[in-house]
Amino acid sequence: MEEVMYRPEGTLLNTQENKESTQSPAALERAKLAGKILEGRAVVCDGGHNLIVDLGCMKGIIPREEAAVGIADGSVRDIAIITRVNKPVCFKVTNILKQADNSFLALLSRRAAQEECRKNYLSSLEVGDIVDARVTHLEPFGCFADIGCGLVALISIDNISISRISHPRDRFSTGQLIKAVIKDIDRKAGRINLSHKELLGTWAENVSKYSSGQTVAGIIRSIEEYGIFIELTPNLAGLAEYKDSLRIGQSTAVYIKNIIPEKMKVKLSIIDAFDNEFSAQKNNYFITSGRLDRWVYSPIESDKLIETIFEETALN
Repeated sequence: MEEVMYRPEGTLLNTQENKESTQSPAALERAKLAGKILEGRAVVCDGGHNLIVDLGCMKGIIPREEAAVGIADGSVRDIAIITRVNKPVCFKVTNILKQADNSFLALLSRRAAQEECRKNYLSSLEVGDIVDARVTHLEPFGCFADIGCGLVALISIDNISISRISHPRDRFSTGQLIKAVIKDIDRKAGRINLSHKELLGTWAENVSKYSSGQTVAGIIRSIEEYGIFIELTPNLAGLAEYKDSLRIGQSTAVYIKNIIPEKMKVKLSIIDAFDNEFSAQKNNYFITSGRLDRWVYSPIESDKLIETIFEETALN
């Protein structure tokens, strides 16, 4: 199977191959025999928590226990089914039935697609691998992201960016496609945790966009007695003098007074601050593929070392 089949849900939906495989009963039958993973849009979750899928050429149904890995044994709650309505779902075709009125009904299994993804793709991932992911939902403690066929992993809030945020919605939006790196794997529990900050560039890479004397845009991320931290990029913040009546989340125009690599500091002065509804922006990634063994955020001039070591523990 091609690795593209195991990417986050929604990736296959509008591909030419998916369209061709769902254009007729005969095409779906060929997809069934070939064991293809396809996608369609779930349009209804009925009273029995079976998902009805629009395939274009016919209706498909994913029985409740086939809707996700873990539904049958109770380790996954039915909310995982309900929340798929009006979203793409992956599946394998298990049968095509001809109805009394000569119409066709496809029996589908999302669970089978997830089990194949886990066996053929997720099991081969290693700590440090960079993967595609799609944000599924946000919690105060982190972001859950689909890394293949609806199987999710967690990015804890402290691993989203170097610049601290109050909630993952400050950085991400539901449905957003992102890059992530495998932080750790619990192979016994089948659980994967992700990180994101390492892909957003080092201190030196980010600060290279700026110079003393510029006035630039920023966002207030933290207010302390000794000063106000202003985010310039997701992986770069500077410190401005304390001012009354400012709030976390406000947009700012800031003057760059000084850049000090040996202290990893950017000294700022707030020119203006104002309310401006924030929406998650497309991330500027410095690394998009491959595998990381070690990532160093600190510049070479600094005595302080900020790094991430990607190493799988022996317990796994």
